[in-house]
Amino acid sequence: MFAQKQKLEVSGEVADAIARGRPVVALESTVVTHGLPREPREMSAKFHEAIPEWQRGIPANLAAARAMESVVRTAGAVPATIAVIDGSICVGLSAEQLERLACEPKPTKLSARDLGVAVAKRQTGGTTVAATTTIASRAGIRVFATGGIGGVHRGWSGSMDLSSDMFSLALSPVLVVCAGAKILLDLPATLEVLETLGIPTIGFQTEFLPRFTVAPDRSLRLHHSAESAAEVACIASAHWQLHPMHGILVMQPCPEAFAVDAESTERHLARALEQASAEGVRGAALTPFLLARLSECEEGSKMVEANLALLKANARLAAHIAASLDNTPFGSDSP
Repeated sequence: MFAQKQKLEVSGEVADAIARGRPVVALESTVVTHGLPREPREMSAKFHEAIPEWQRGIPANLAAARAMESVVRTAGAVPATIAVIDGSICVGLSAEQLERLACEPKPTKLSARDLGVAVAKRQTGGTTVAATTTIASRAGIRVFATGGIGGVHRGWSGSMDLSSDMFSLALSPVLVVCAGAKILLDLPATLEVLETLGIPTIGFQTEFLPRFTVAPDRSLRLHHSAESAAEVACIASAHWQLHPMHGILVMQPCPEAFAVDAESTERHLARALEQASAEGVRGAALTPFLLARLSECEEGSKMVEANLALLKANARLAAHIAASLDNTPFGSDSP
């Protein structure tokens, strides 16, 4: 069964860090397999100045994966990119595995529901927020960095299209650092479901809901905020004493220098939604389809750079939180 430890192939570096209590940050892999361009992209001078870790001349998805791991290491934590390769659930990819995943011709997009099938059928694919959260919890990793989470899709009353990201977070003691929920979602409904599921939703240095590559929505105020990684760690430790099996969501805005215009994004999104409806795209295929259409519009390069900038910022914040968790005064089991 999946719960058996032998089904998790944990790299030696990650296993040693977990055993020694060193900070570890899980990283998802659908951003590699489905979320970013699979060819080299020419980036702006502003981008290269902000992200010196970026490697030129290689596929953008591979460059992003390497940059995120580098940022986590620089911030003092061990990166654990998670994926399924030939039916093996891998926690911490080797350089060869990461490159293979980035170049895989037809990778599978794996949510939490798909993991058993992927193992049994020896599939290779990227893990979504839901799947990565589930696996990180099994491996004993408490902090996970991603881009934007899934939520309640627009038109949900007719389709009941709710992302399993939210439900996996409610069932796994993992702190997820993200840039909020993607603007293509029904954001007020997403916040309502997060509240219903009892997931603490904390704005990092913001009181308003971040919207992935777009600036926060000032009409959607969050109930809680934190100003430092150490404060987040204290909140998390106190939360886990009371709710030891429930996750936490930390949202920070896309870096201001890279955030794209909301009105322009909405116009392009409306056209992409019409195209998706006409082509019958729905379910798990909808988000990758919409993000791909947005990346192809006239402002697509800005959206890609914003995505990459927020991925770096989230990886760095997650590493700082993971390091702070080891030093928090709430670390014992006693009340």
